[in-house]
Amino acid sequence: MLRALTMGLSRTNSHLKDEVEWMQNSSCVPAHRSWSSGWAAMAGAHHGLGMLLALLLPAAPTSLTGTTIRINSAALSYVSDVGKAPLQQALKVMVPPFLDQSGDVHLPIRIQILDVHVPHLDLKFIAGFGIHLMATANFTIKVFCIPEALELMMPVALTADARVAQGPIRTPVVSISSCSSNFSPASVLGDNNSTSPELLILVQKHIRAILSNKLCLYISNLVQGLNVHLGTLIGLSPVGPESQIRYSMVGEPIITGEYIALDVNADLFLLGQPITLTLDATPFVLPWPVGTRGTMATMGLSQQLFDCILLLLQKAGALNLDVTGELNSDDNPLNTSAMGQLIPEVTRQFPKPMPIVLKVHLGATPVVTFHTNNATLRLQPFVEVLAASSNSAFQSLFSLEVEVNLSLQLSVSKVKLRGTTSVLGDIRLAVAASNVGFIDVEQVHALVGTLFKKPLLAHLNALLGMGIALPSVVNLNYINPEVFVYEGYVVVSSGLFYQR
Repeated sequence: MLRALTMGLSRTNSHLKDEVEWMQNSSCVPAHRSWSSGWAAMAGAHHGLGMLLALLLPAAPTSLTGTTIRINSAALSYVSDVGKAPLQQALKVMVPPFLDQSGDVHLPIRIQILDVHVPHLDLKFIAGFGIHLMATANFTIKVFCIPEALELMMPVALTADARVAQGPIRTPVVSISSCSSNFSPASVLGDNNSTSPELLILVQKHIRAILSNKLCLYISNLVQGLNVHLGTLIGLSPVGPESQIRYSMVGEPIITGEYIALDVNADLFLLGQPITLTLDATPFVLPWPVGTRGTMATMGLSQQLFDCILLLLQKAGALNLDVTGELNSDDNPLNTSAMGQLIPEVTRQFPKPMPIVLKVHLGATPVVTFHTNNATLRLQPFVEVLAASSNSAFQSLFSLEVEVNLSLQLSVSKVKLRGTTSVLGDIRLAVAASNVGFIDVEQVHALVGTLFKKPLLAHLNALLGMGIALPSVVNLNYINPEVFVYEGYVVVSSGLFYQR
């Protein structure tokens, strides 16, 4: 029985620090500078308006920095539907008592908003600016008059314009530039109304004055809370052992009447140190249409980003592994006895069966290639074959230069891009060095190639299955994603789902 042991976790910090210095003094070739993204969502009902606006922060339709995202009208429709309930909750403001001065004694009349219903919510893009919000809300208000209380229904039309810009920490910042509320005449609910018409007019005037000030203030406060939520865009996400990725904005948003767009930079870290990458990603234009009808978000990811992430994993040692076998297992070919049948010198040096270890090290950076409907990954690992000696030390028998081509299948789950691999064609071996004399590569291939293949795939698929975080913020996931491979880049087309 074979087992693969990841060597990335066992590398010393000194080795990793050497790799950090190497990467900081070199460039990722080919390199990637940026991702594009843009959406966010408020957590909790009291962040209702924030959730509405947060889903509408995508990235540029044509990418010069490596990645592009497009948000279309289906996303606006989704936000309008799911945003009604949290917006209703947010609009339940406190109304102070009204002081009735009609009699000899001034009496305070308590006023309470019982319910807010938002039957209509519409969001539109404002070219060169941000988002326009239009909503109608029906306020059910209880007025504790004397001798009996009454309930009013007061319709309100709300409009607000929100500017979307780049903030000082390179995250999206939303601010309300204008806001207004237009009140229709209130109607009394029920037939038991003994309140004088004059007092009722004064009470309604008081309510409208309070709501006129508070509604826009509450909307502005919600947007300020949204900006804190949008800050989670720059949170670190793990790529592999000792390595992380972080996203941040590059420049101001691009806004048209059909979409909002922004570019987002992908910052890579090793041992907490940022890795400087050069900008030479090949520009591409996102095809249209892509995916199923009603797609909310379409993201294009350049080949150069994958190159740099694989470089980071390679330098962190996450792609290295040991392949060992159980010495007492009847079907274990990884021992000197089995190897000696192919290489007699091994039997002479190790007359008693001893375990063998394949140490797999990727000194060369993996190369990913995207062609239409086809993604491949080429690895060139260096494999050292070692045998345990009588004093428990390991002795090098020989080493191999290996080349293996893999098919790469990509998928998206929640906010992560995941991959699985399978071997394409045959694994190529060449002897790099030998301490056991002449080696017949074809004979060794039958043994080493077979034993190497299964653990390598298991190790790669486990690592790539962990996924690379895509640009997003908390509580927002991609749903029903489709992945398309084009020449030099990948397109992810999906819906959006806000998880309260």
